[in-house]
Order: sequence, then structure tokens, then C-alpha cells
Amino acid sequence: MTLSSSEAAGLDPRPLHARIAADLRDEIMSGDLAPGAKLPSTTRLKARFDASNATIQKAVQLLKDEGLAIGRAGAAVTVRDNRQRTVRPAGSLTPAADGAAYPWLTEASEGASAAHSALLVVEEVCVAGDVAAALGRPEGSPAVCRRQLISIDGEPAELVSSYYPPDLARGTALAEPRRIRGGTPTLLTELGFAPRRSVDRLSARVATQEQYTALRLPGDLPVLRTLRTVYGADDLPVEVTVMVKAGHLYELQYEFTPE
Repeated sequence: MTLSSSEAAGLDPRPLHARIAADLRDEIMSGDLAPGAKLPSTTRLKARFDASNATIQKAVQLLKDEGLAIGRAGAAVTVRDNRQRTVRPAGSLTPAADGAAYPWLTEASEGASAAHSALLVVEEVCVAGDVAAALGRPEGSPAVCRRQLISIDGEPAELVSSYYPPDLARGTALAEPRRIRGGTPTLLTELGFAPRRSVDRLSARVATQEQYTALRLPGDLPVLRTLRTVYGADDLPVEVTVMVKAGHLYELQYEFTPE
């Protein structure tokens, strides 16, 4: 394959408007451009990036399409409030109190927005790849899968697929197409498989067609994929979950205490 001159020189081969949007996106997500702040004027951006008015407008439109900026004709474009959410994964293992919302769902909404979990399907599937390995089962082995779509303020936020060993799940609420009162940590505990330890593997990936559609992604943006393995007694896996979020809207916060 022959490299272009820009690739050979180690330069960014993306169109200029995409490069400009990438720099502004990073400033928004890092807080250099705070929620509610105005984006730099077109004049300033033209000078900064040595770009035309049309190129700047295309870059800003990308940020609007991604939900990171908001504006209308004749008004300044501003950073949209509360677009990047911090998720603390440890909260997903906490059982819910009777009648209370799932702690991880409250966490995802930061206590200020309306979060909702929609159960898409419950079915037995054949597992493969890293899911099979995490469950400790051969390729093509059956597992019970529960798939959900998490929405916040009516917008899709996360696609969640949880897998369970069939001998654990069959004949229980895990295999039934209904919500589980108190969440799966509560049910697993009741079944005698209380979660003792959780291991997360996090990667950034290009969205699949299913993920792109389900999360209504506005463009060619990465997703954050978390593969979580939950272990019970004797360090046996009792749940493996794949969680996919829009990469430009979320950050994950992990806390560690030295032993």
C-alpha cells in the first residue's frame, strides 16, 4: 500500500474540519471549555486554525451533532450543560434497597436526570471470544443473555449485555423476560452466588452497526467497551457483562485503596 505524503510525513490525514472539531472536543471534555461557555468566535477559530469560514462552520456543526455544543443562527454557540458524565463502575455491584432505584442507574444519571433501563431481550445464546473466556466456557457453549438499553433524559446512553452460566440462570428470574427487583446483584445473592469480586477490562473501539444504531451515534466516533467479569465464591464467574457507551460523552472513574 502506498502512503500519502501527509501519512508518510506523520501528519494527521483527516479533513481540516474534523481535526478542528477534535481539538475543540478535547477542550470541552477536559473542561477547558466549561459547560455554558461560549465557543471561540468564528474569527478567532479561523485565525487559530488557518481555516476558511465554511471549514469552521463544518467543525462546529460536528460538535452540535454530537450534542457537545448548542446554538442557533444569529446566536453564540455554547458548550451544552452536563454532557460528559462520570461513571463509577463499582456502584453497579451494589444491591438496591426495597423500592429504590438501582444505585448504578442513579449513579449514571448523576442524581439529576431521568435514567431508565429498557429490557430488550432475554435469551439463550452461544458465547464466543472474550465472553466465553471470561465465563470459563468453551467456544459455542450456551449462556443466558439479558440485553438492556440505558437511556438518560430520553437519550440512549449505554447498551448492556449480561451473560450467565445456564446451570445458574435456568429456572430463575435471570432467564425470564422481566425486570429483576433489586437488580442482579440482589438476585445473585439470594440464589447463593453473592458477588465477591469484579474485574473490568476497558477498551475504545469503533462502533458496530448495532451499537451505532442503538446509541444513535452522530458520526464516526469511538465507543467505550467494558468487559466486566463478576466472581462469586471459589472465584468462579457468575456474570459477564459487556457495556458499551458513546466515548465522547462519558468518562469512567476508578478508585483504589493501597493494601
